[in-house]
Amino acid sequence: MANAEEQVLIALNQKLLDSIASGDWATYTQLCAPDLTCLEPEALGQVVAGLDFHKFYFDLKKPSTTPQNTMCGTVVRVMGDGAVLAYLRLTQYLDAQGAPHSREMEETRVWQKIGGSWKHVHFHRSAPAR
Repeated sequence: MANAEEQVLIALNQKLLDSIASGDWATYTQLCAPDLTCLEPEALGQVVAGLDFHKFYFDLKKPSTTPQNTMCGTVVRVMGDGAVLAYLRLTQYLDAQGAPHSREMEETRVWQKIGGSWKHVHFHRSAPAR
């Protein structure tokens, strides 16, 4: 059972995933540090810093239905003013013909308490090896 701080972080992380799914740039930037870093498939092996890289994807055409994101097997580790969440992210979505699909990604997200608020400062996202 997650303690109160872990529950707050899980809720913030879900809010972050929901902002990505719905294309809500304002919420995403509120939750993220301006110098956010990441390693993700879209970065083609590069460490990306800052929010500009991510803004490109938010500016793309929004899907007609918002994908559903579920964190599975979530592990939270709080370390002072930092925290790490690791989980498998399941995304359910409809294709152009309206057929339902799911995809999975392994994610590790790092949060840091800055000025009394938790901010998303780094993530690593990759497809699971099969």
